Amino acid sequence: MDFTFDARTEELRARLLAFMDEHVYPAEQVAHEQRERLSSPWENPPVVEELKAEARRQGLWNLFLPDAEHGAGLTNLQYAPLAEITGRSPQLAPTATNCAAPDTGNMEVLAQFGDERQKKQWLEPLLAGEIRSAFAMTEPDVASSDATNITTHIRREGDEYVVTGRKWYISGAMHPDCTIFIVMGKTDPDGADIRRQQSMVLVPRDTPGVTVKRAMRVFGYEDHYHGGHAEVIFDEARVPVSNLIGEEGGGFAIAQARLGPGRIHHCMRLIGMAERAIELMCRRAVSRDAFGKALAQQGVVQNWIADARVAVEQLRLLVLKTAWMMDTVGNRGAHTEIQAIKIATPRTVVGILDRAIQLYGAGGVSQDFPLAELYAGARTLMIADGPDEVHQRSLARRELKKYL
Repeated sequence: MDFTFDARTEELRARLLAFMDEHVYPAEQVAHEQRERLSSPWENPPVVEELKAEARRQGLWNLFLPDAEHGAGLTNLQYAPLAEITGRSPQLAPTATNCAAPDTGNMEVLAQFGDERQKKQWLEPLLAGEIRSAFAMTEPDVASSDATNITTHIRREGDEYVVTGRKWYISGAMHPDCTIFIVMGKTDPDGADIRRQQSMVLVPRDTPGVTVKRAMRVFGYEDHYHGGHAEVIFDEARVPVSNLIGEEGGGFAIAQARLGPGRIHHCMRLIGMAERAIELMCRRAVSRDAFGKALAQQGVVQNWIADARVAVEQLRLLVLKTAWMMDTVGNRGAHTEIQAIKIATPRTVVGILDRAIQLYGAGGVSQDFPLAELYAGARTLMIADGPDEVHQRSLARRELKKYL
């Protein structure tokens, strides 16, 4: 394994770091102030559109997509350090570079499984940043950590599919530019193979029977920058049979293909969040005195900073190993490593952010610093894309199988 950045990665890193310093970080406070004056909390502040235009002009666009026909054509190993950089400002940088979830996963699904009409109608405007999308899988009435539990029904009537169900925490659905849902439901609820009961269909937001009922908060935050999280009702929503993605019964496999890259992308960005937290800790520690000396001279603070640095270096190596394996043996071959980083990264970064909040005192839980919102995002990722316990169960069973 050689994790040395190649020439293209180094060149993109340099450009992206400059873009962050010159455009993204200065825009954070501007975006906050602009948002307070918007007529709808779900609209993008004007500065976000300016950032998108600048990122596209600089070629810092669709970096996540390994498909060279549609994206930057980068490997996972090349993309990892770039996603880490955008993770330092998760509210702005991923959106500015068109690398924000859930659009990234939806674009990957359409690029890999969509037909030519679906790519033309939905993938191309997503790649151009002209529309937003949502992925409707999680449901409030079942344990959605087991995807075979979903109850949304997709029945065929002639040349149409009829979709009925209730979803929630559907990321991106509150955004006014969200025009398409990828909906997972059961086309064969009584099928013998529980992993062939599900299918995925494209449901335009303006389809009769689709209701975006309410916004769901996360620790009190509405996550405006990612288009919020919504409860969505599908009540006999009808779409053409041609809106099926892939084949009937292929929904579970498509979901697994979608979630593998999504999980590592989250972990890449989480490392950037941890780096931002360490930087904020150090700046605070050298600028504040308590009990007659700088916080930086307090042993407990030194321990927090040292432990955070060690943890981030460990996580980065594990994420890079996972990216390398995904590139060399495929997502299935890297299954154990993907689960390992999904378990280790959020919980470790939550711990680092918790110490950073403690160091900032009341300021740490306030809106004047990014730490509280970063904490909310990191803590949520212990649940999103499969809760820790599900990944632990699967990983442990794989390890035990060697001895049975």
